[in-house]
Amino acid sequence: MTIGASRRCSDTRWSLGVGSFQLGNAGSTAQCPVHGVAVRSVAGSADGGWAYADAVRVVVAPDKFRGTLGAVEAAAAIAAPLRAAGHDVVEVPMADGGEGTLDALGGANRTTIVSGPLGGPVEALWRLSGRNAVIEMARASGLALVDEVDAVAASTYGTGELIAAAVEAGATHLIVGLGGSATTDGGSGALRALYPTAHLRGVRIEVACDVTTRFTDAARVFAPQKGASPVQVEFLTRRLDALVEHYRAEYGVDVSTLEGAGAAGGLAGGLACVGAQLVPGVELVADAVGLGEAIEAADLVVTGEGHLDTESFAGKVVGGVAELAAEAGVPCVALVGDADPVDAPIPVWSLTDRFGAERALGDAAACLGELALDVALFGESAVGRSR
Repeated sequence: MTIGASRRCSDTRWSLGVGSFQLGNAGSTAQCPVHGVAVRSVAGSADGGWAYADAVRVVVAPDKFRGTLGAVEAAAAIAAPLRAAGHDVVEVPMADGGEGTLDALGGANRTTIVSGPLGGPVEALWRLSGRNAVIEMARASGLALVDEVDAVAASTYGTGELIAAAVEAGATHLIVGLGGSATTDGGSGALRALYPTAHLRGVRIEVACDVTTRFTDAARVFAPQKGASPVQVEFLTRRLDALVEHYRAEYGVDVSTLEGAGAAGGLAGGLACVGAQLVPGVELVADAVGLGEAIEAADLVVTGEGHLDTESFAGKVVGGVAELAAEAGVPCVALVGDADPVDAPIPVWSLTDRFGAERALGDAAACLGELALDVALFGESAVGRSR
């Protein structure tokens, strides 16, 4: 039988979707016919269950749990009980190219004062390691930096200043994470800050895009979230249309044809005009942290995020991690804050369903730890979906 997250069945016959196997009394072992991992019968009070008989290698690769835990904190909360159960755990905090990318790629070790979205000075954190730099546009041009939104006036000039500072510090490879922007200026502010662009010769810029939005759709899709009225959305759309023509004439780049060019209010398209490569954020971060290699050496993968919905499997962390696990033939489970009723391709465990919304939000780390402990002790991650 397939069990749920919140209960442990005393029946020792377990259905794994493809075939089944019989476990005897507590302590007896068998081999999972699907995943080839040795498991043993476990007794606990009136309950029974199964656990991995030998220590296994677990890759923990969650996204942030927005409003409660960053990806680094979430990974630590999941990993601790797995290690305590004797498993070999590798923590690989992830991001989709938006907020949290800097932390996933090592964290900040530099600070530069730049122009904020509305012109005031802000201290922007970024990372420099050798000749490699990591920048989050939200640190310079993010919505969280403004007290009163102004979707029309908000500029990416500070992001351009941050890129220039990284190049001046010796960086020849930059990863620019998008997401959380206050702006819809098509990257024009950043390009002004970078002018003249001769100093970018020999510099490789990779833009981690967390959406596939077209350049001219950026205002319609995202500007309302940044405080734009319907009239302002129309104005911003016309401004982006004009920038398409300007960029084509000035740089010879047609940003209207580039997938993802509308990310961060069109900043992605603007940076493409000076040679930046637009890359799906999850793919870029996964490559940078060696996630694929880690998964290939694993027996189990645990991912997760704050809220799971249909978008989770369309360019976001949970879907990206699940795909890598599937390619490697490694079981994968997602621990999430809460979840919409979606047809997920992997088992999904919801903190809200298990602990209730109040505790899931107020004590997310402890809840993740308890749920991860069930994965370690009872192996239900390989058994079935638990929402």
